[in-house]
Amino acid sequence: MASTRDWFETVAEAQRRAKRRLPKGVYLALVAGAEAGVTMEDNVAAFGELRFRPHVADLPATRSLGTTVMGLDVSMPVLISPTGAQAVHPDGELAVARAAGDAGTAMCLSSFASTPVEDIGRATGKLLFQSYWVGGRDEILARAERARAAGATGLIVTVDWVFGHRRDWGSPWIPDQLDLRAMWRYAPQVLPRPGYLWSWLRSGHRPELGVPNLGARDAHVPTFFGAYGQWMGSPPPTWKDLAWLREQWNGPFMIKGITRPDDALRAIDAGATAISVSNHGGNNLDSTPASIRNLPDVVDAAGDQVEVLMDGGIRRGGDVVKAMALGARAVMIGRPYLWGLAAGGRRGVTNVLEILRKGVDETLLGLGRSSVQDIERGDVVVPDGFRDGVRSRGSSAAAERPRIADHHTPVP
Repeated sequence: MASTRDWFETVAEAQRRAKRRLPKGVYLALVAGAEAGVTMEDNVAAFGELRFRPHVADLPATRSLGTTVMGLDVSMPVLISPTGAQAVHPDGELAVARAAGDAGTAMCLSSFASTPVEDIGRATGKLLFQSYWVGGRDEILARAERARAAGATGLIVTVDWVFGHRRDWGSPWIPDQLDLRAMWRYAPQVLPRPGYLWSWLRSGHRPELGVPNLGARDAHVPTFFGAYGQWMGSPPPTWKDLAWLREQWNGPFMIKGITRPDDALRAIDAGATAISVSNHGGNNLDSTPASIRNLPDVVDAAGDQVEVLMDGGIRRGGDVVKAMALGARAVMIGRPYLWGLAAGGRRGVTNVLEILRKGVDETLLGLGRSSVQDIERGDVVVPDGFRDGVRSRGSSAAAERPRIADHHTPVP
């Protein structure tokens, strides 16, 4: 269907609408990558180096997109990746969870989300909970058990973030809390965006910057940067720590942030039932190769011992199929659904998921595959040197990162 005021046809269009609607600093927080953004751009550009091998006759009249991930039946191989405080829309994580439920896929809720896990558990029947290694073992286990009680059936532990985003262009200023001083400072950015401002005024509350899922249900809620400080002060986990948590959880258990085959094998030894090949959307160690470049080696090492997912750079249904051809069971998306949320709330997230669903279906048709289970590595052409490649010049990913002159924001 053609784009309308309430519907868009591509993820790129969702991004453009989000940029028009959001205050500058909020939008820049969504598109930022670490340091020079080399990894962030390569995440997207690398998909363009892969080519399909289509068929032209005996194509399947219907295609099946359903699969199973971490014990959950999902209608398509696309899951909602965990992201932090979603102040791009008043409904935040609730809108995302409801859209995921409408689409029949899983919501992965971040421990740094701005909505309590209990509220999300009531909004969707397919919930996975993501935790960083913040605090001691007892605190981490209590956080996981709280999520289980709220309906989470699987636990995701993210271990792939180097602290300190040394962005070459400077980070947008994000307030610790939205007090009068912060609102005054943001006013020049917000007033030219009346749609964004009106949506919050109509909601009757301000953007929530607290992190309610780190402690007990009724405990003090730290601010986002307060929680970030707790994280920075926590020693990174050891493989023994991860094995201990896996044993305590005793359910579907993902380790997210794998880029190397040897780490994949260590994750399997620690008891992981799933791993995600990820570089934190380019917000980890810059110059790490794109997730899709790392995927084949990790899959080859892991074999059938564990479910392998990936995230980073998915913008089209064809990208999903390319990832599956290289061995992923499914993918997780981050920025695309946040752009959809900014552009249209719950409907915008649904819109993004339907774009990807349609793209997967059309790609299966072109490849002559009746199911996502039938996708093979031979369905794509992988160029020599792809696994060790560097970002192509003039990639489409450059559009995601505004020019340096456009996005320097002074830090107080």
